[in-house]
Amino acid sequence: MTNFRSFARRSFILPSVLSFGLALVLLAGAACTKKAENTNEIVVGEYGSFSGSEATFGQSTSEGVKLAFAEKNKLGGVKGKQLRLISLDNQGKPEEARAAVQRLVTQDRVVAVLGEVASSRSLAAAPVAQQYQVPMITPSSTNPKVTEVGDYIFRVCFIDPFQGLVMAKFAALEIKKKRVAILRDVKSDYSTGLADVFAAEFKKLGGTIVADESYQAGETDFKAQLTQLKGKNPEAIFVPGYYTEVGLIARQTRQLGMSIPLLGGDGWDSEKLSELGQDAIKGSYFSNHYTTESTEPVVTEFIRKYREAYKGKTPDGLGALGYDAANILIEAMERTTEITPKNIRDEIAKTKNFVGVTGVITINEKRDATKSAVVVQVDGKVNRFIKTITP
Repeated sequence: MTNFRSFARRSFILPSVLSFGLALVLLAGAACTKKAENTNEIVVGEYGSFSGSEATFGQSTSEGVKLAFAEKNKLGGVKGKQLRLISLDNQGKPEEARAAVQRLVTQDRVVAVLGEVASSRSLAAAPVAQQYQVPMITPSSTNPKVTEVGDYIFRVCFIDPFQGLVMAKFAALEIKKKRVAILRDVKSDYSTGLADVFAAEFKKLGGTIVADESYQAGETDFKAQLTQLKGKNPEAIFVPGYYTEVGLIARQTRQLGMSIPLLGGDGWDSEKLSELGQDAIKGSYFSNHYTTESTEPVVTEFIRKYREAYKGKTPDGLGALGYDAANILIEAMERTTEITPKNIRDEIAKTKNFVGVTGVITINEKRDATKSAVVVQVDGKVNRFIKTITP
């Protein structure tokens, strides 16, 4: 059995009266379960990778969630009740993600759960939410299998088949590449799913996959795989992994004398990418959920409020998705006649044309989000908008 003391547990109430910015009152662990019984509160759970190698994913997502909850509480909460978020750190481990959701639904008795970012961790935890019939919304797990777990599992991001199609079309039709190699994280559901779709769609568009090599998260030396790829003379390399490895792969690609662009998915989106990849990652492309260069009012206002709340920090796509997921949950709770997990589930499923930061979102019959994607180009710490691609 997992020792629950290993979780870095944080529970907070967001006050109804806030000045500009974000006010958080942190509560200690023992009080959490007692507070969950407060009839003047609505308790929501969140689990994410707040520590570990992919900590920026969980941290950014949580910042977006907290911002949405703070705004709603400032306006009086939901049905006159304040929202309280209990956040658990799964340390980037699937087994800890599962244990976190088990604790949230059985001990803290949350009415809904937000999380996770990584598909592997969502797949580990979703069966628990489904078993106890507590709705779970993942902001950014793109593997199609996640929502197939059951009718209580939702997402607000696009899925890998669409993301793979976006990048295949971009490679073949926009930057006119004919020969592309793939370097995938063989242990990641996210990476393998995206790689498979990209390969199939790129071939349909007349392209050739010249090689398909693999690695595992945590590795730091990719030169053997990259040397194999170099020998096949690719015009680009599709690397559907996370920023933690992509930055190093970019540098080692350049060290081996390859100046071709790398292509990837939303797992690249982190302020750490340019730090790890340095100049080697500049000029490469990836699909993402939104662009900070958008002039849409919903986007510019979100960026302003986020920077105000978090000391000038610019939100990445994970922060934007956390914000959208929280607001879709809030709107669903507002529409219920009574706030119960079943009623919330039913209302989330009815979400249509929600105007979010990451696009106009409709939840379809598979509980996936129908929405557009953007392609951006890495330019130092800035990701330049290139193109929007709709379903």
